[in-house]
Amino acid sequence: MRALTHRENRIVRLAGVVAALYVIFVGGKFLEARRAEYRKLLNEGQQLKQELRAYEEKGSAVKALMEKFKLDPAKLSKATTVAETSAAIQKAALGGGVQFGPIRESPGRRSARELATMKLEGSGPLPALLTFLHRLDSLGFPIVLDSVQIGSDPMKPGLLKLSLTIIIMDFEQWKAEEPPHA
Repeated sequence: MRALTHRENRIVRLAGVVAALYVIFVGGKFLEARRAEYRKLLNEGQQLKQELRAYEEKGSAVKALMEKFKLDPAKLSKATTVAETSAAIQKAALGGGVQFGPIRESPGRRSARELATMKLEGSGPLPALLTFLHRLDSLGFPIVLDSVQIGSDPMKPGLLKLSLTIIIMDFEQWKAEEPPHA
């Protein structure tokens, strides 16, 4: 192989520099495209993380409410909710010293998302009545006190008469509700 002249060496060096610059330029574009794609994915990940954080906060709030009220909507059965609610109310009343007479149940209004309405009348000492009313929110059933009347019982001195109207809510109708269209 013959020795290259000074001019040929310079052309080879110049071609090597041009080739290196071309490789750096094309490689730089490729790396910049990869970097832009990485930044885009990083931003999407951060947005998803923020969205998940909002859902985690909502989930923890719902969990706290479920624990406070001892209510798990997933375990409620529409067929047995009214009977189980009635039994839980009677159990809470007996445990607190309140005596109820017959309980009248009537079907709820579908338009108001109610399963049933219960009317109760009973009597007991004031502390027992207040304890019973306080325990109603932790029975574990979706109930709303519609009306409460407390008065004296002329037939039983020292005891108070309690009349309640309780609405048992239908969770299945609340879950199926579509958001309003604006």
